Amino acid sequence: MRDQHQLILILDYGSQFTQLIARRVRENRVYCEIHPFSLPAEEIRALQPLGIILSGGPQSVDEEGAASVDPALFDLGVPVLGICYGMQLMAYRLGGGIGRGHGREYGRAELEIEAESCLFAGLESRQTVWMSHGDHVTALPQGFRLLGSSASVPIAAMEHPERRLYAIQFHPEVSHTVHGSELLSNFLYGVCAAAGDWRIASFAGEAVARIQAQVGEGRVICALSGGVDSSVVAALLAQAVGEQARAIFVDNGVLRLGERAEVERSLGEGLKVPLTVVDARERFLSRLAGVTDPEAKRKAIGHTFIEVFEEEAERLLGARPGRRFLAQGTLYPDVIESVSVKGPSAVIKTHHNVGGLPERLGFELVEPLRMLFKDEVRQLGRELGLPEALVSRHPFPGPGLAVRVLGEVTAERVAVLQKADAIFLNELRESGFYAKTSQAFAVLLPVSSVGVMGDYRTYENVVALRSVDTQDFMTADWSPLPYELLGRVANRIVNEVRGVNRVVYDITSKPPATIEWE
Repeated sequence: MRDQHQLILILDYGSQFTQLIARRVRENRVYCEIHPFSLPAEEIRALQPLGIILSGGPQSVDEEGAASVDPALFDLGVPVLGICYGMQLMAYRLGGGIGRGHGREYGRAELEIEAESCLFAGLESRQTVWMSHGDHVTALPQGFRLLGSSASVPIAAMEHPERRLYAIQFHPEVSHTVHGSELLSNFLYGVCAAAGDWRIASFAGEAVARIQAQVGEGRVICALSGGVDSSVVAALLAQAVGEQARAIFVDNGVLRLGERAEVERSLGEGLKVPLTVVDARERFLSRLAGVTDPEAKRKAIGHTFIEVFEEEAERLLGARPGRRFLAQGTLYPDVIESVSVKGPSAVIKTHHNVGGLPERLGFELVEPLRMLFKDEVRQLGRELGLPEALVSRHPFPGPGLAVRVLGEVTAERVAVLQKADAIFLNELRESGFYAKTSQAFAVLLPVSSVGVMGDYRTYENVVALRSVDTQDFMTADWSPLPYELLGRVANRIVNEVRGVNRVVYDITSKPPATIEWE
């Protein structure tokens, strides 16, 4: 993809906001990729980036084993923007001073612009920014000049205009930095002279061409989940290779209520890709029996899926000659979160659709969405003409309700959660809040609580409701749903779902919590 678009390279130093930097860059219509901080300067040169961004990170630049940078990077003649840790690293490697603060500074601060710079062109001389750091630059490296300061950070922004090196202590990628988007735009267009050639509308044609080039006369099996990601992949396959593609939908026993019938109706008919539905509920649930660890659940489901997929693919393709491909809806955050490279973005959870398949399957992977973020996939779905109800559907985890049934997963517990979840989503749709929220679902907790129903004492299940608002799913706030709506949902669940006598609402943001409970 970088062959067709100008590239901004983001080096990851472990910030929780690294993916958010990438999203902000792409919102400015400039293509970017995240790479490990350890990427050698010669490999960076080979990528021919338009500019480089050094992300924030949790370490101190002068501590033993701290994530560093190839010093030759600053001599490539490519514009560099250091953010937070990236600023400290730039200063440290180029001879500046680094000091410890009295404590971490986390939150809003007022930035005073001390000198004119293309980085702050058109922006107010005093602006609100978001700080998140413990260390700071105490002395400018040789040739640098001061651009901005705050009450607690005398050097909050600096530049070496001749070498096109820029650095800021705050985070322009978060929404709390009022003019952060404009600052990034100034770097991309004012410093790097970007052409702004990244468009989802043009991506569709590029993706179709790449699939055709990769697949040739081969056969493709699409692992269809019913969500927007795999549906978009199926739509691309339909355009790219037509009847050479087959879609397989596996009923793993941990789907949402009515999911299988909905997939057969809307996707089997609408996408014009031959669809095979496999009923593997008993096999999956037997593999989940007694399993309570979230990672163990994910791995059990992943391994079982491969087994089922291998059997069905063999039945469909048999001994037909030619290359064989598996198409799946892997997204860029899946790739990033599943890779841990000593320091950068730590592995938060294993993604079922990232990684190699057993070699015995003889399949090559087709992952046309691998470099896209979720909102970009939704835009692509609209470009491909998929119905809005499908494109705007809330995300659903690959392991399904297995990671929303906390504790052991049984058919009985799944049935309870399916009904409660369906009530919650139905009420959200009826009230108009489904489209206003980003992801909502119910969770069955591994605890029971005492209740009174009628004249009887009960000791039954607890259901937690979770709804979040987010632009990128990397950070999220809980949804302030109306009390009346929450009350109606709780009342319906307790009255209509046998085995539940208490409903609670999760009001934790991400971070510190993840969106899913497991």
